Amino acid sequence: MGSLVETIKNPEQRKAVVADCDKLIQEEVSAKKGLSGMAVKSAFKMIRSFKPDIVPNAMEDLLDEFAEKIDPYWQECQQQGANPESYFAANDKKIANSLLTVTDGRAQKSKHKILVKAYNGLRGKAVAHISAAMPRFSKLVVKHAS
Repeated sequence: MGSLVETIKNPEQRKAVVADCDKLIQEEVSAKKGLSGMAVKSAFKMIRSFKPDIVPNAMEDLLDEFAEKIDPYWQECQQQGANPESYFAANDKKIANSLLTVTDGRAQKSKHKILVKAYNGLRGKAVAHISAAMPRFSKLVVKHAS
């Protein structure tokens, strides 16, 4: 069975995962609609203006912890022989909350007040936004952990 934790130990594969995560996040932000979408897009634009390479740098920094959170779900999906997109969609809130334990912990320790303010402003809708990303996210996991 594949493992994202094992995949990212290879520097070239890790770089590809980080690049694909950055692309996924940009696509998800661009796809947001309505007032909530405007808030996400505004926060994302503000964060990118503060530090243009923040997403790839953050993904590089968070990837090990994220992979550890994702792998149990990925292992279960493979053991069940489930369709990854369906499995991740069915478990979207559990997966989102698992990933958010990582970012919540980091936000509590951060000294970057602007970033923490932006994070806290979006945190209330984070589970919904991450859940909405599950179709793209499942494809990323399949691509890199299979």
